[in-house]
Amino acid sequence: MTVTLFTNAILRGRPQPQDMLVEDGRFRMIGPDLPATLAAQGYDLTRAAVVDLGGRLVSAPFCDTHLHLDYVFTSRKPGAANTSGTLFEGIQRWGETKADLTVDEVKARARRAVAMEMRHGVQYIRTHADVTDPQLTSLRALLELREELADLVTIQIVAFPQEGMYSYPGGAGLVEEGLRMGADCVGAIPHYEACREFGERSMHTTVELASRYGRLIDVHCDETDDPNSRFVELLAALAHAEGIGAMTTASHTCSLGSADDSYFFHLTKLLRNSRMNFACAPTENLYLQGRQDTFPKRRGITRVKELTDAGVNVSLGQDSMQDPWYPLGNGNMMIILDYVLHLAQMMTPPEIDRALDLLTVNGATTMHLRDVYGIEEGRPANFVVLDAHDAFGAVYARADVVMSVRAGRTLFRAVTDVATSVPLLADHLTGGLPIADGTELLARA
Repeated sequence: MTVTLFTNAILRGRPQPQDMLVEDGRFRMIGPDLPATLAAQGYDLTRAAVVDLGGRLVSAPFCDTHLHLDYVFTSRKPGAANTSGTLFEGIQRWGETKADLTVDEVKARARRAVAMEMRHGVQYIRTHADVTDPQLTSLRALLELREELADLVTIQIVAFPQEGMYSYPGGAGLVEEGLRMGADCVGAIPHYEACREFGERSMHTTVELASRYGRLIDVHCDETDDPNSRFVELLAALAHAEGIGAMTTASHTCSLGSADDSYFFHLTKLLRNSRMNFACAPTENLYLQGRQDTFPKRRGITRVKELTDAGVNVSLGQDSMQDPWYPLGNGNMMIILDYVLHLAQMMTPPEIDRALDLLTVNGATTMHLRDVYGIEEGRPANFVVLDAHDAFGAVYARADVVMSVRAGRTLFRAVTDVATSVPLLADHLTGGLPIADGTELLARA
């Protein structure tokens, strides 16, 4: 039996440092001064490895609930340059340059992206796989990768018709084939379809497929500045009617940033009753949207603050890493969080204190994983350690993740101390107490 005692952890919502006893990859006990408590119970702590977390903030792992692993690092392929910086040219460039994909090549790029995300504390990823390809190359590659990396990261795959479920020949059939092959979610892109009727039809098909195959839903929905793009309303109504709203996610929904308040007020009740989730990709939508505006120029993101205030679950995604839609992106979800707090103007003290929810519990809710997620006794011992001593400090400093643990196994540990001979820097820029192995803490018992 593998036993580790993690000590001196700061957990949100708990007033004093906590210790976490992990046995065989699960949290067995969480509480203050566990060595003394366990010794009093006759527990033999000599068999436990001890890791002092140095009074740092410990969080459930980060979730990236919207990513395209099959597209990563393709922005510099010949013909892939998106000169207009628009969503629709990005789709065009991808469609023109994806013919040479191979399973091995997609997997190699995706592995690199997953490693980058893991280094920043991500252990849960929902990726979209383009199925508007008769060979289903991207999907086959990501299905293989999902299994190969299962011990390191949880990957959900969306069967996503990038070029349209009904505008691409046989698109709906390819989505269904993706579900037969093992995709976790049904995807769609109604605002890109050739006409409104095709978009509406795709919403009906999406909900029908999800119900038939027992899968989740994640739709690229209303990723446009057009306030008349209102497929989110139809998706929510259909999912609610089928009783699968909590299993449904509307990604992007940029049009809500252009819609008037009267419409949003009407929509809010449906969204709340349906329990549908939203996934926001702030950096990419800030870059892609508003391209037809001069000034005032729209910011392009959905109403994160208003949705959150209404009790609707919102999570975040990196979306892209150097692809035809977005030339940057490094998998650091603290950067994504920073952007959305600024763009959505969510900076009251309570909002900052709750901000990490957007990367953690909200993401697990979107991915429908709440029953296996979180720092709770009996659950898998998956967590990250941030270079901060409280939630405000983590958000304020865009804190690095200095340690990531999955099923009790340390995936990585980072050294953060700053070497300097300048007293001012030495006094203020060195890290907190180091994360250390040792048994001296058992003396507390």
